[in-house]
Amino acid sequence: MKTSRILTGLSAGVLLALAGGTQAAVDTVNFQVTANVVAFCDVDAQDLAFGDFDATADIAATSTITVNCTNLHPFTLTMDAGDATGSSIASRTLENAGGDLLTYNLYTDLGHTDIWGDTLATGVNGVGAGVTTDVTHTVFGELPAVGNEGATTGLYSSTITVTVNF
Repeated sequence: MKTSRILTGLSAGVLLALAGGTQAAVDTVNFQVTANVVAFCDVDAQDLAFGDFDATADIAATSTITVNCTNLHPFTLTMDAGDATGSSIASRTLENAGGDLLTYNLYTDLGHTDIWGDTLATGVNGVGAGVTTDVTHTVFGELPAVGNEGATTGLYSSTITVTVNF
């Protein structure tokens, strides 16, 4: 009987060795995860109101333009001449219902020396701070008394289009 015990022990050892040596096969693979951040900008502007004007003194007023752009993405803000008759970047005009005009302009600086223009060279440059962070630019307007002395009464207006180039 000793012989059968040896065979049984030997059989158990062989089975145990075979079971441990038959592991499942393993394979691995890598894959890329990518995202492409694209440039995005959104612009908003507040109205600029000069208020009451009697042509005896210049009137200054300000407005703000708010831009939200992709973080660190450069942009340029430009403004057209407006929709009033005879308006140009050099001399913007406001118009009343009767077709009368007032001359004024919009500037990039408080001293009213740099006209805010409609080209990349005459616009205002900025850099985005993230799409949820406002970057604010002040628009400085001036309605001069000189040249507007013959104004007739009434409400004068013009619509300016602001463009963000990015």
